[in-house]
Amino acid sequence: RQTALRRELSLVANNIANANTTSFKRELSIYGVAPTVAGPDAKLDFVIDHGASISFEPGSFKVTENDFDVAISGPGFFAVDDGTGIKYTRNGAFSRNGEGTLVTSSGYVVQPEIQIPDEATSISVSSNGTVTITVPGQVGAQEVGQLTLADFSNLTGLQPIGENFLVETEASGAPILSNPLEQGFGKLVQGALEGSNVNVVQELVDMIETQRAYEVSSKAITSVDDMLRFISNNL
Repeated sequence: RQTALRRELSLVANNIANANTTSFKRELSIYGVAPTVAGPDAKLDFVIDHGASISFEPGSFKVTENDFDVAISGPGFFAVDDGTGIKYTRNGAFSRNGEGTLVTSSGYVVQPEIQIPDEATSISVSSNGTVTITVPGQVGAQEVGQLTLADFSNLTGLQPIGENFLVETEASGAPILSNPLEQGFGKLVQGALEGSNVNVVQELVDMIETQRAYEVSSKAITSVDDMLRFISNNL
């Protein structure tokens, strides 16, 4: 029980620390229950720790008015390549690297690759993911790429690897790819970012409750130790 409670405290502390992190998804502890005693007087207690799960509830949008910032309203993840494989994220804080390629704040290349020429004076991302630019001396907008989204049949099977990136696993299944606004996928909102889905007040309440439960558990263990020591010394 104490191991599970320590893990819960660690998760809550991490959630609070990332309350202002773009697109951060809070982690939840997963507990099983088992009878503390057998028979008709059996009671259930949270004694089995099954790890953590991610809550994929959406966060609120923050308007940035930055043309390279793109939020997803609805289901879906951006696919990015860090050079070792494909990762998935809802953090659309993009920029252009030295080669003009659209990348994440970590420098990972957005998939499929989109090139933004240096001479572009503006960039526009439509709700369905079409990326267009305007350049001096050219009449009208020029299409330079298409942002696509990925989704999974079992989101809880995705594995977090840090920095708000996830990777597919056997449990999550293979990614389902589509353009925004197609096949039930969400739409894109340019000039905005998705905030975290952490409710700081609720996390603080959870922390207090968990700390109290941990203290009670610790006192119970201490009492049992004292009792056993007394019995051992007086037999």
